[in-house]
This record gives sequence, structure tokens and C-alpha cells, in this order.
Amino acid sequence: MSRFLFILAMVLACFGVSATAQGFGALARVEAEARITDKGQGLDVNLPLSQGVPWRLYTLDVPRRVVLDFREVDWSGLPLDFDRAEAALSVRTGGFRPGWSRMVIELGRPLSVAEAGMRVDPVTNKAHLNLRLTPTDPESFALAAGAPHDPRWDLPPPAVVVPKRKPDGPFLVVIDPGHGGIDPGAEREGLNEKSLMLTFAKELTEELRRAGLEVVLTRDEDEFVSLVGRVAIAHEVRADLFLSLHADALSEGQATGTTLHLLSRSASDEATALLAERHDRDDLLSGVDLTGQDDEVASILMDLARAETEPRAEALAKTLLGSIKKDGLPLAKRSFRRGAFSVLKAADIPSILIEVGFMSSPRDLANLRDAAWRARLAGAIRSGILQWIETDQARAPMVRQ
Repeated sequence: MSRFLFILAMVLACFGVSATAQGFGALARVEAEARITDKGQGLDVNLPLSQGVPWRLYTLDVPRRVVLDFREVDWSGLPLDFDRAEAALSVRTGGFRPGWSRMVIELGRPLSVAEAGMRVDPVTNKAHLNLRLTPTDPESFALAAGAPHDPRWDLPPPAVVVPKRKPDGPFLVVIDPGHGGIDPGAEREGLNEKSLMLTFAKELTEELRRAGLEVVLTRDEDEFVSLVGRVAIAHEVRADLFLSLHADALSEGQATGTTLHLLSRSASDEATALLAERHDRDDLLSGVDLTGQDDEVASILMDLARAETEPRAEALAKTLLGSIKKDGLPLAKRSFRRGAFSVLKAADIPSILIEVGFMSSPRDLANLRDAAWRARLAGAIRSGILQWIETDQARAPMVRQ
């Protein structure tokens, strides 16, 4: 069965006159009775809402996921025991882009959409979305899976508006607060990585701007930006430097302190490999379809560009580590690592992922909460960047020769 059969966004007719009256961007609240339960070998998804909203549904493969998009839903009322199904490996909810909400259900086995519909009460305007999934085979699931193209629903290309840069214009840094929207990142003690890194990104932005640098954020609010989109923003604004900020939590080991990561196809250690895999998986589990992203010819061309960029990124990383150490801030025992982080794949832009700290470390979590500590780290990063710019510009004529 074609995946396009399940593109249900344009079922506005189901809402009648009341949907038109409430406005296309009206916010629905999920009710406490919402549940995902096993139904034999399949799944039942029951989602009562305070009102009807436009929505759509499709499936994605590798990993197998069901994606539900809404315009839009407030998920705060979702009960803690919402997911009661063994057939659902994980459920994510959150914002996907301004005005749009998303639920992603990761499936433990191939399931096809047998029934899907939203009933809207004509009197109260309350709505009830019911989805029933039944077993299918892997081949049929893969054939039906794929994100439909619809400009009314899909994420648009990155649209960052900055003044046209002059050859002698200010040095431009793109700061990338990790995660966002439907993807919270690591979570500890009521805090999440996406919020902590957005706060620090804004503080670092002010620090760099006071030093005369130009700064663009990949996101300046709690919204989802794909890994590919983050790199695209850096290219669009012709960035001189790309910094991605994270504060992960590790289930194993005692990782603590700031760590800097550079791009490498092979990780320098197992922990870094797991972090890189998790970052990419977080993107996938937010409902991103990466089918057809690989291009062997493009990869070869990017490798040539990296031959110049990677030594510059390594020099920056070492300068930043020296500046952080000089300020007496805690560094990890292995503070310089390499891994296959997709967000670092801008071939022509020096790119570094800064693991500001680990939320799984009580000391790091306390530091991340401390505005004074964050200010010291922002100052150390600023000093390191300025020192590197001076050295890098002095070396530029020799590199070109």
C-alpha cells in the first residue's frame, strides 16, 4: 500500500466550519487519557485532544518509526504511563518547527497502518485520534515507508538572514546549541541538555560579540533543527568557524569535565563512538528521513577540502584546551577526541564539538547550573578563539602557497 495513502494532513474537511473558525494554528492540548497499548501483535494509539487540528501520518525505516505531525499540540498533559506497549521501543513528543508538533514511535517490529482517523465532536470540538497498527513483513514495511514531500508540512531549507559579508568583514562564528524541540538530549534532575546548551549558547554569543566577532545561532529557541540543517546553516552564512555545544550523560563510566571532539571516520575511543552514534540516532528518532544522503563522489570532494580544514580545526581545539586549562576549569582526562559526528561534516569550515560537561557527573551538572562557571568557560572559549584567529590568519599565506 502506498505511503501517500496515509498523508492525512489535508483532512480539514473532517473539522467542518469549526476548524476554519478556530484558525489553522490553533493549539490543541493532549488529554490525560492518552495511551499507547499492545493490541495482539500490533499497537493501538489513542490520543484524545482538546480540539481537532490538521495532522498527517507516515512511516520511516531503519530504524522503523511511525511519525505523527500536528499543527499543533501541547504535550504537557501527556501522562507518565502513556506508553504501555512492548511493541513500542520508545516514544518521543515535542516541537518540530514553529507551529508544528511531532510524535515519533519507534517500533520493535514491522507494523503497518490498518486504521487511522480523527473524530471531532461537532458540539465541543474535542477530538480523538485513533491509530491501529498490525503486523506486516519487513519488505512490505520498507516499501511503504518514506517521508512524503509536501511544502505545507515539511521543514523548509534553513533561512538565516545575515548581511552580505564583505571580504574584510568581521569573523563569523556559527554556534550550534545541541538538540532542541522534539529532541531533548540528555536529561537529569528535571533538566535537559537542549535547554542548558541554548542558555550557554546565548551567553557565549554575547561574549564573542563583545569581542568584535559576528555570531549566528543554528537555533535561538526550543525548536528542532536536523543535523544536516545545522551544517547547511553554517554554509549558508559562510561561517569561518562552527562550534556545536553538548552536555551528554553516559550510562557507563565516570566521564567528567569539558571535552573537545573533531571529526573522524573512526572514533578515538569507544565512549566517543557511542556518543557519535547517539547523536545521529537522536536525529533519526526525531523523525528525520536520511534516505539518499550518501554520495560517494561528494564524499571524495569533501575529503579534499578537509585536507586543509582539519589541521586548522585541530590547531583551534588545542588552543581552546590551553585556554580552558589556563583558566583552571575542569577538563576530562582525555579532553581531545575524534569521532564520526555528522554535525561536524562541513568540509570547508573548521568545526568542533564541545562537550561542555556531562550531566551524568554531579560536579559537571552543578557547574552547568552555575551562571558564574558558565561565564568563566565562555570567557576561556572567547580567548582561545581570538588567539587562534590571530595565528590562523598569520599562517594563511603559507597555506595558500
